[in-house]
Amino acid sequence: MPDGVRLAGRLWLPEGAGRVPLILEYLPYRKRDGTRARDEKMHRYLARHGYACLRLDIRGTGDSEGIIDDEYTVQEQEDGVAAIDWLSRQDWCDGQVAMIGISWGGFNGLQIAARQPPALKTIITVGSTDDRYVTDIHWVGGCLSKDNFDWSSTMFAHQDLPPDPAIVGDQWRDMWLARMQANEPWILTWLQHQSRDAYWQQGSVCEDFSRITVPVYAVSGWADNYSESVPRLLAGLSVPRRGLIGPWAHSYPHDVTVEPAIGWLQEVLRWCDHWLKGRETGIMDEPLLRAWVQDSVPPKTCYTERPGRWVSEDQWPSPRIEQKRMPLGDNNRLGAAGQGVAPICSPLWVGLAAGEVGRYGDDAEWAPDQREDDGGSLVFVTDPLLEDTDILGAPQLHLTFSCDKPQALVSVRVNDVAPSGASTRVAIGHLNLCHRFGHGNPQALIPGEVTTATVDLDDIGHRFPAGHRIAVSISTAYWPIAWPSPELAKVTVHKGVSALVLPIRPPRPEDATLRPFPRAEQADSDPQHDLAIDPSHPVIRRSIHRDLLTGESVVDFPRWTYATEMPAIGQTHRGTGLVRYRITDGDPLSATCETRYSVEITRPDSTIRHESEGSLTCDATDFIINMCLRITENGTEVFFREWKERIARDHM
Repeated sequence: MPDGVRLAGRLWLPEGAGRVPLILEYLPYRKRDGTRARDEKMHRYLARHGYACLRLDIRGTGDSEGIIDDEYTVQEQEDGVAAIDWLSRQDWCDGQVAMIGISWGGFNGLQIAARQPPALKTIITVGSTDDRYVTDIHWVGGCLSKDNFDWSSTMFAHQDLPPDPAIVGDQWRDMWLARMQANEPWILTWLQHQSRDAYWQQGSVCEDFSRITVPVYAVSGWADNYSESVPRLLAGLSVPRRGLIGPWAHSYPHDVTVEPAIGWLQEVLRWCDHWLKGRETGIMDEPLLRAWVQDSVPPKTCYTERPGRWVSEDQWPSPRIEQKRMPLGDNNRLGAAGQGVAPICSPLWVGLAAGEVGRYGDDAEWAPDQREDDGGSLVFVTDPLLEDTDILGAPQLHLTFSCDKPQALVSVRVNDVAPSGASTRVAIGHLNLCHRFGHGNPQALIPGEVTTATVDLDDIGHRFPAGHRIAVSISTAYWPIAWPSPELAKVTVHKGVSALVLPIRPPRPEDATLRPFPRAEQADSDPQHDLAIDPSHPVIRRSIHRDLLTGESVVDFPRWTYATEMPAIGQTHRGTGLVRYRITDGDPLSATCETRYSVEITRPDSTIRHESEGSLTCDATDFIINMCLRITENGTEVFFREWKERIARDHM
């Protein structure tokens, strides 16, 4: 780097190919061990088809020098620009670079493209976002997301792991010590920015889409947290672009937990061959957006497959899609005329049937039957549908309301209600009502004043079958997805003028002629072996416990329990992680998030262990953060530190 810091990468080259384009993936998740098997399966495959592939560790992570102190920083982006310039001038590269990445790597692909490095010719962004505040794991509709402290603790457990002396040499210990001393809970920064200010605008490419001047392929899955970014990128960018949304969770589309998988790496080759090798692959002759419209399914906590069909649109927003207004009517009928008001003050157990914010797809992460949460919600339902009805896009709730407290939130769900009464959640959105004028302009509610707000729900493609009913559910609590307001609030909804708007998609004959995707392919990876789990750290299942005497609810979200041997590098890795949420009905100030993580690396020279615990609690005015970090080498403590911080609530 220009300041002398060296970044570490793992390079795959196609034998005998000479100078070729480079595909770059740029992540903090430790290419040496953390993403090793996944990297080998993808980058070996692409290299075998004529591309150089580099998996690069971000500064301060894995085997790269320096310090990481936050996500998506200006330093990270400038390093990426410098790396692209350096890489493009190597004797195995023809001067052209593409970036590919999922999640973090999808984020920084967009961010680096906006900085316009000359050698960067295209990006493929998967499971990412154009807006760091609106669509990420920190905030949901201006409410504090359950994943904010959760993700901070997850990264905290990785930021001080040591580099490998087999790569960096004797300096590994100094690098490790520097990481320990610099490791701070990122939640302390994130909670200083509770509205959409300059901190979140940095790295949000939606601030100026025109800064991106290279072709973009944007991809996600409906079960992921980031699917709504794909339609926004298609609408906002003016460069050559394509969008793809499948049924998948947070994964590349060839290696999925939610079927059907597709031959995604073949699609990557079609895209890169077109833009980097000038080949006519036909990919730019295909529709702008290709999306999976999901069939109706019974509610379950885990799906390994979502049936449906591929559809396409040549423009986005599509002029074919009707924005159908459905008033919140009398007698709790959706789409009927209405007058008067309907109040709601939800119990704090509403949300226990929420599932996860974003999903990896292999655990109990989906929302189960919604009838329990609906028992504490305001629900409006259509008559049984006379014909199949497809939606594609983002539903909205236009709300006219008043509130009896200066702070409140609403959670809005669109559900598919079967003739049996079983209710499957289709789409969800939240709004901190203090953000009704925008996420950068929070204002307290005036109790009793009638005002308006628009709640944006996640984009979705879904078919409601004939005979089913469409429901919209509104609650003033959704724990643990959204941190509760300081006081229980009653929101009074004005019927008739409040309405759900659904993006109704008519049939399109061209859908039947769409090119089928090929079968999923990938390369092999070096052998890795799963070991027996330490019985003192049993596998934790996602579970809900309710004390019917005290009213306390406890929700456990397992983050990992693993033990993996990697013979190729002579290491064994073990880890456990748990995030626990507590709340007592009637007391929003009882909300608590507790985290506990351990990560252990055993290699020939030592066994190194990170252990951390944390909690996020609150009172009426502040969020309260406690963290404890302990690091050992061969069983001996080498580092210990505690944090006890308070950060004022800002209309939260």
